[in-house]
Amino acid sequence: MLSFDGVVFLGLYYGALALTAWAFVDALVRPAPGYVAAGKLTKPAWAAITGLALLVVFWVGPMSFLGLPAIIAAVVYLVDVRPAVRQLRRGGTSW
Repeated sequence: MLSFDGVVFLGLYYGALALTAWAFVDALVRPAPGYVAAGKLTKPAWAAITGLALLVVFWVGPMSFLGLPAIIAAVVYLVDVRPAVRQLRRGGTSW
């Protein structure tokens, strides 16, 4: 039987894994010219960063020395890069 700490850690693990997987898949799906037009790193760079973050969280775990920067990289992609690339695809409107 799992303890409370084990359940919390398992929830953090699967949550971080889902977050980094979402960032990686989204980085692969977006068109490459959108990254350059938005003034961000290129598509291969963001795919590599988010893919590495996914591997680190999968193998090392989210609550480790490498896991926390991996989660931060995925969050930076989802909060900063993704909206900029999506906005260019929609035509740049705020509605």
